[in-house]
Amino acid sequence: MDGKLNPKGIALAFAGVVGIAYIICAVLLALAPELTIGFFANMFHGIDIAQIAKADMALGGVVIGLIEIVLASLILGWLFAKIYNAIV
Repeated sequence: MDGKLNPKGIALAFAGVVGIAYIICAVLLALAPELTIGFFANMFHGIDIAQIAKADMALGGVVIGLIEIVLASLILGWLFAKIYNAIV
């Protein structure tokens, strides 16, 4: 093995992981909105995301968001592998 990454494999793996995380987040937000918003607010160093969070997102919005995040992850995963391979 020459230490190179497979860009297609990395892109698919990254998009899969991010897609799963997105779905888990959407389910948690639907089941326990205040707890989920509070959890993520702690990650943003005191920024009050409750002011901008949307806890009542429709299923259509979740599906569109999932498609968008998976497509962005595919591109970013592919780009990461290409840049890594260029550096190695």
